[in-house]
This record gives sequence, structure tokens and C-alpha cells, in this order.
Amino acid sequence: MSLPPLLRDHLRLPVIGAPMFIVSGPELVLAQCRAGIVGSFPALNARPPELLDTWLTRISKELEVMKATYPAARIAPFAVNQIVHTSNVRLQHDIDLCVKHRVPIMITSLRAPDAVVAAAHSYGGLVFHDVTTLAHAKRALAAGVDGLILVATGAGGHAGRLSPFAFVPEVRAFYDGTIILSGSIASGGAILAALALGADLAYVGTRFIASEEANAPAAYKEMIIDSRAEDIVYTNLFTGVHGNYLKGSIVAAGMDPDNLPESDKSKMDFGSGSAKAKAWRDIWGAGQGVGQVTSAPPAGEIVDQFEREYTAARTALR
Repeated sequence: MSLPPLLRDHLRLPVIGAPMFIVSGPELVLAQCRAGIVGSFPALNARPPELLDTWLTRISKELEVMKATYPAARIAPFAVNQIVHTSNVRLQHDIDLCVKHRVPIMITSLRAPDAVVAAAHSYGGLVFHDVTTLAHAKRALAAGVDGLILVATGAGGHAGRLSPFAFVPEVRAFYDGTIILSGSIASGGAILAALALGADLAYVGTRFIASEEANAPAAYKEMIIDSRAEDIVYTNLFTGVHGNYLKGSIVAAGMDPDNLPESDKSKMDFGSGSAKAKAWRDIWGAGQGVGQVTSAPPAGEIVDQFEREYTAARTALR
């Protein structure tokens, strides 16, 4: 595995909890880190912008207390997701706060993260960048990122079209650094499969929407539990970038999921948050792994289950 020192010996499982709009907050992040996987949240979830300082203070302090109280435990670092887009008017504000708090990992999305890389590296932080194509991967590496998150087909929210069986090997052909794989990973066996493909870490989002600590409405969690892979709709209508959404939420919003119009990237707006609120509050994102979600326990219990499944899969392969 190609893991930076920050992550070596600090993870119970090779997993990052993906940052999810609205859903990921301090409670979920702390529960994931306490359970031994990286917890993360989008900076834009902290609204108004001043709330981000409060969240970062709380998460940093509580993790330090955990480490002091349980010195033998594997308590993972946390990450903050930055949306690198011209309409995100608070991007510099959020980067500056992450520098102030020396956030261990910044996860960047959409455009090349040159400015974020410079900021994180100023204090020794890491930057992992979301990519959906080989061209995006090479551009991110040119910016100096510390790892690539390969968002393959089937991932929740914004997702690419490439199969992980094609994506990981092709990136590995020119990159020997940290690779994180995203796309329908909802079990310990899938985590092991990601490593077998050549990834270093698995990126898990949808499974944690249906967790006790997730900031998701009860109806959203219930729909996750009740849905199957065939209930996922891939469209660019809601944000201008193709993503996966729950068919039931599209129907509830009065639209026909089988006849959605096309949109374009120019309609993306991360400024006021109003566009994102519609996309993620009313139209619910989820990956094709929903069919493996059958309950909504605490995040720590989900990680416990992952560990059992991961161990069982390794044993079976032997």
C-alpha cells in the first residue's frame, strides 16, 4: 500500500468516509474517526461560513481528547472537502480556516486544486483530489496533489462513467502514489476488492447516509434502506455534472425519472447554496451500493461490520 505517514498505523480499516452534502457533519465525522476510518465533511455544509471555525475547533479538540484518553486506539485523522469552482465565493475563506486549524487532509473536487495544494502543503497537510477521467487525474498530479480519488461508475452523488476495473489499472500505469477508489463500496468484501484492484483506500459514502449520526432526514435514510441498484438514476440535471440520485426522491419532487432533460456545467452554483440545497435537500444522492444497506445503526457499528466482512473475505480467499 502507498499510504502517507499521516495514515500509516492510524487506520483500523483502509477507508475514508466520503464527504456528503448536508449529510456529513461533526457528529458523523467524529464517529468515523473514533471507529478508525477517516471522517470528512464538505466545508459548504457549515452555514453560515463562520460556523466552519466552530466545527473545526470542536473536531480537532475532541479528537485530541480521544487520543489522550485511548492512546492505544487507532483514531483516524479527519478531512474537509473544498469545492474548487468559480461560483464558490467562500473558497478562500474556507481554505484559510483549514490552514488556521491545520486540517490534516483536504479533499478537493471539480477543478484543479493548485491553490489548495499550496495552502495545505504550507503546514504539512495532504490533498486528495476527486477525478473521473484520466485527463483529470494527470492535471491533478501536475498540481501536486498527494493522492487521487478515482470516482468510478456507481458512486453516490457526482460520479464518473469508468469501471473501476479499467480506471484503477490505467491510473496505476503512470502513478504509484495513493489511490482512493469510489463507487458502490458498501461492504468489507468490497473494501478488500478495492485493494486487490490496486487502490490503497476505499471511499465509502452511501452506507453512512443510513447511520445514526448522519444529518439526513428519516425519510432519506428509509429510502436508502428500501432502494436497490435499479433505483439509482444517473443525470446531470440537478447540478450540471452527472451524478447518481434516488429515483424515489425524483418522483417525490414531481418529475419523471425516465424522462429528465439535460443540463450543463454553466448552471452550477456554489455561491449562495440555494442550488445545492435543491439538489441535495430535495433530490437525494446515493450510489448503486444501496441494495446492501438494510439498517441505520451508529457509524461505529457499520465499521465493526466492515471489519468482520473484510476479515471473512480475506480468509475465504486464502
